Amino acid sequence: MATARTANPTSVMGLNKPANGQLKGQPKPANLQSIPSAAAQQPAGPQKGSNFSLFCTSQDVTSTKGNEFEDYCLKRELLMGIFEMGWEKPSPVQEESIPIALSGRDILARAKNGTGKSGAYLIPLLERIDLKKDHIQAIVMVPTRELALQMSQISIQLSKHLGGVKVMATTGGTNLRDDIMRLDETVHVIIATPGRILDLVKKGVAKVDKTQMMVMDEADKLLSQDFVILIEEIISFLPKDRQILLYSATFPVSVQKFMAKHLKKPYEINLMEELTLKGITQYYAYVTERQKVHCLNTLFSRLQINQSIIFCNSTQRVELLAKKITQLGYSCFYIHAKMMQEYRNRVFHDFRNGLCRNLVCTDLFTRGIDIQAVNVVINFDFPKSAETYLHRIGRSGRFGHLGLAINLITSEDRFNLKGIEEQLVTDIKPIPSSIDKSLYVAEFHSVDPDDDGGDGEAKQKELGAA
Repeated sequence: MATARTANPTSVMGLNKPANGQLKGQPKPANLQSIPSAAAQQPAGPQKGSNFSLFCTSQDVTSTKGNEFEDYCLKRELLMGIFEMGWEKPSPVQEESIPIALSGRDILARAKNGTGKSGAYLIPLLERIDLKKDHIQAIVMVPTRELALQMSQISIQLSKHLGGVKVMATTGGTNLRDDIMRLDETVHVIIATPGRILDLVKKGVAKVDKTQMMVMDEADKLLSQDFVILIEEIISFLPKDRQILLYSATFPVSVQKFMAKHLKKPYEINLMEELTLKGITQYYAYVTERQKVHCLNTLFSRLQINQSIIFCNSTQRVELLAKKITQLGYSCFYIHAKMMQEYRNRVFHDFRNGLCRNLVCTDLFTRGIDIQAVNVVINFDFPKSAETYLHRIGRSGRFGHLGLAINLITSEDRFNLKGIEEQLVTDIKPIPSSIDKSLYVAEFHSVDPDDDGGDGEAKQKELGAA
C-alpha cells in the first residue's frame, strides 16, 4: 500500500477480486464523449507535484456568535488538545451545545453533518471526567464500527494532555475477551456500538450504574428498529440522574418518542432550518443504466477531484463498480458491511490517509464519517429516501468546506428525485456544460514531497492520476 498505482495494468485490472477492498489500476488515455444530457467539460485535474487545500467555508460553520473556547472555562490541558486538533473557534453547534452540556442538562441537537457535532459533545464530556474516580463516567453510542474508531481517536487526541483519561472503543466483530481484560483496568469513557456494550453490561464486566453521561451520535439511526430495543435496555442499567445528549442531522418520530420518555426538559438546538445543504452544490445527470459507467468515467476525467465517495445500493454492485473503475484505469477502494472487519479498518484508514482517490461503498459509510479531503460525492445509484440522500452527500462539504454532489438518475429515479427535492426544500439541477471549480475546490498549492516523511511522492502520484 506504499503507492496508489500498480506498475503493470494488465496484471490486475480488478479481474482477481481481492478480499480487502483495495483495487488499483493503471491510468490510461480514454476516448471520452460528453456526459449524457450534458456537454463535455474541459479536463481540470491537478498536476503532479500539487496538492489541494480546501480553504473555502460555508455559513454553517462561519456564522458564529464570536465565542472562543476559552470562554467556557475549560481546563488548560483540554484547551491544548483542542487547539492541537486545529479547532481555532467553536462552530455554531459547539457554541450552543458546550455550555449547556457542561451544566448537566439533557440536549436534543439537530445540525448538519460535518459542522462539529463530535466536538460539541466530546469537549464537555472530557471536561467533566473526574480522574479521581476509576469507574465508567461516560458512554458514547454510535451505530457503526468505523464511527466508533473515529470518535475514540478524536477523544484520545483531545484528552492527551489531561493526564490519564482512559478511553476505550468496543464494537461487535472484535475479540470479546480483549474487551473484558481491558475493563479489568480503569476506563473513564466507552465509545461503543449498542450490541457490544449491552453484552458487556449484562455480563457484569462494564459497570455503568455510576455513569453520569450518555451521548447518542447519529441518534436517528440508533433509535431505528435495528437498535432501539438495545438502547432502551442499556438505559435501564444507568442511574436515574444521568445526562443524555442526542445529536443527529435528522429527527424522525422515533426520536421524538424517545425524547418524551427518557429526556428531562431537554435543551433543543436546531441549526438545520436553513443550513441543511449549505456549501454542497447538487446536480443530476439523466442516464440509462447502461450509460452510468461511461458517465462516471467522464466525470473522473473532467472534475477536479481531491477524493470522491461513490455510493451504490447493494454490496454486489459496490464490488462490480469498483472492478469497472479499476478497469478504466483509476485507483479505487471499496467497503461494505459484508467485508471482514480487519479489511474494513484497513480500507478506511488508507482512504482517510489519502492513499487512494476513489472509494465505492454502500450506506455503511454515510454515518458521521469525517474525511475532510472528500470534495465530491457521486450517487451511482440514487437513494430511496431523503434521509439517506442527506447523509450521503454530507460526506462532502465537511466542516464548511465546499462540496459537489452528482446524482446519476434513471427513469425509475425521477419520482424519488422530485420527492427528495420537496422534502429537503432543495434544488437539484441538471448538470451544466461546465462546472465552476470554485463551487467545490479552493485554490491548490505545491507541496514538497519530502515534507510528509516519505509518503509525499506516492500521494502526489495519486493526486495527479485522474
